[in-house]
Amino acid sequence: MKKFRYSMENLLQIKCKLEEQAKIAYGNARLKLTQEEEKLEQMHQKKASFQEELRLLRSDKLDLLKIKHCEESIEIMNMNIKQQTTVVRNAAQRLEVARIRLNNAMVERKTQERLKEKAWEEYLLEFDAEERKEVDERNSFHYSSPTLDEEDM
Repeated sequence: MKKFRYSMENLLQIKCKLEEQAKIAYGNARLKLTQEEEKLEQMHQKKASFQEELRLLRSDKLDLLKIKHCEESIEIMNMNIKQQTTVVRNAAQRLEVARIRLNNAMVERKTQERLKEKAWEEYLLEFDAEERKEVDERNSFHYSSPTLDEEDM
């Protein structure tokens, strides 16, 4: 009996490699999104500290220059937060695209694996049929040929 050989093994290997690349791309996109979210959180914290500093400046002895500087810093942080929010939104969209690509790659690989399993099952059925045929041929040859005892009579 011939050895089992899946005719599309190369395609299966390519699908596995594409899935690995998609996993790496998804991981990178996830990492980038996390980093951008951390930057946004730091900006919110910095804005909150500026607001706290402004509150303290207004309650103490009035220093208009420091108050003006603090208000400008808050405005700048608001603009930066808006920009960073856009960056986070874009990173989330890239993550979603990477997730969809990964999902598609996984589906394609699983499809190829199922096809390989079906080919394996067909091979086993052919092997069993061939084996049964051999056993039947041996048995029919063994029982159909006359034995020495029968010839002597």
